[in-house]
Order: sequence, then structure tokens, then C-alpha cells
Amino acid sequence: MKITKNIFGLFLIGSILVGCKNNEKADGYGNFEATEITVSAENSGKLIQFTVEEGQILKKGAYVGFIDTIPLSLKRDQLLASKTIIYSKSNSVLSQVNVLNAQLRTAEINKNRIENLIRENAGTQKQLDDIDGEINVIQKQITSVKSQNSPVIDELKSIDVQLKQVEDLIQKSYIINPINGTVLTEYAEPNEITSFGKPLYKIADLNTMQLRVYVSESQLSSIKIGQDVTVKVDDKKDMKSYKGKITWIASVAEFTPKIIQTKEERVNLVYAVKIDVINDGGLKIGMPAEMFLSTTISEGNGN
Repeated sequence: MKITKNIFGLFLIGSILVGCKNNEKADGYGNFEATEITVSAENSGKLIQFTVEEGQILKKGAYVGFIDTIPLSLKRDQLLASKTIIYSKSNSVLSQVNVLNAQLRTAEINKNRIENLIRENAGTQKQLDDIDGEINVIQKQITSVKSQNSPVIDELKSIDVQLKQVEDLIQKSYIINPINGTVLTEYAEPNEITSFGKPLYKIADLNTMQLRVYVSESQLSSIKIGQDVTVKVDDKKDMKSYKGKITWIASVAEFTPKIIQTKEERVNLVYAVKIDVINDGGLKIGMPAEMFLSTTISEGNGN
């Protein structure tokens, strides 16, 4: 009988201790979130191919579809044809300049000869004046012809800019996934007409989740960035524990959010804290969780 009482007493004490540990008050409450990215169309047109499905895991840089590029390709061909025509105009102008430059060189040679003749009293000043006048006329002609080429050069530059814009739009017609992650929502289907800025799908990296909790000002002194904490979520009849690390602490207080329900926890102002938690597949966006600053507490199912 004495032994039975002792066993019962030990069992009662053990139950009380376990109960105290399991009911230990959390230091923060919040919900899991992830950085979600909405991938939108960067061009307008028919969605020829689109291979995205909800729940699909995509790698960064993965090709997932493209928007019809035929109109852009036709515009590019048209610009290239225009550029060829303008080039021919420019070449015609440049050939005229080359002819005039040759005439100018000949005139300058003749001037040197006349100057030599004058020094030997075999030439006249009129001959020198005539050749100077000829050189002056040729120089003006060269300037005039070159001025005709300036609009042609400007037109070529304009076409080059338009070609770069078209090439950029063609590249943006190919839909490339921006990050490693899981597709959360699909907004478009193949063969739909899309437009610039229209959402195509939403993706988030769920390998590491962020738990956003709220703490009072009195708790700030006991937390710091880089600190390890324990995070617990409901798991059937028990609590499942995860290791977490504080990555961000708000510098400005805010009013207590609605998720803080109990009277004791509803202080006027709180500070948001973000905790990174490695996801084993069991954590979901919006899932509620509790944060414990102590990392040595009893951890539910042993995780």
C-alpha cells in the first residue's frame, strides 16, 4: 500500500511538471508568412505557351512560357529594311564627299606649285588668288554635302534605338521564372490575350518561412537579431517544435494587432519581430504559431 502511494505520488508530480512545461506561456504569438512575388506579363499579346500550375516547384531562371512575338518580328524586319535604304542614302552622300575631298587635295597641290613659282618669279598673284578661290569653293561644297548627311545619320540612330526597343520586347515575351519557389496561384491560361502588367502567377520560396510575432516593449531587452528561439505550432493533440532565428526587429511600435486576443497580451503598443524557420513541409502561409525565447523547453513530439 505504501509502495502504491509512493508510485502515485511520483506519477502526480511528473504529470504536474510535464503539464507546467507544456502550458508554459509563449513569449510571442503570430502567423507564418513568405515573400510572395507576382510575376506579370512584360508584353501584350496572345499567351502562346504557359506551363505553370499551382503547387509546382520552379527553379530560378526556368522558362515557363512565351507571348506571341510575330508582330514584333515583322516590325523588326521593317526597321531593318528601312535601315538598309537609309544606308544607301548615306553612302551616296559620303561618295560625294570623297570626290570633293579628292578635288580639294588636287587644288592644294596646285596652290603649292603656284607659291613655288611666285617665289621664283615665274608665277603671278592672280594664279594664287584663283586657286585660293577654288579651294574655298570646294571646302564650302564639302560642308554643304556633310550637312545633308546629318539628318541621315540622325535617322539611322533613331532606327537603331527602335530596333533595341523591339529586341527588348521580344526578349520580354519569354516568361522566365525569377526565383526558386512554389507556385501559389495561377492567374492565366494558354491562348489567353494578356497585356503589359497583367499578373500571370504568384510564387514564393517556402523552404524558409518567416514567422511574424509581436512583443511588448518590456521584452525588447531580451531579444536581438541573430538570436535562436523555439517556435511551436499545433500538431494533432500536441505541439510541434521548430528551431528559429530572429532576423528582424521593428524600430517603430504599432498598435496591437487583432491576432493578440487575451487581455494580458493586449498592450497598447507592440513591436513586430520576424523569425526565420526552416520548413519541413508542414508550415503553411497564415498558420498560427508561438515563439519561446528559451530554446531548452520541452519540445512536444521531440523535433
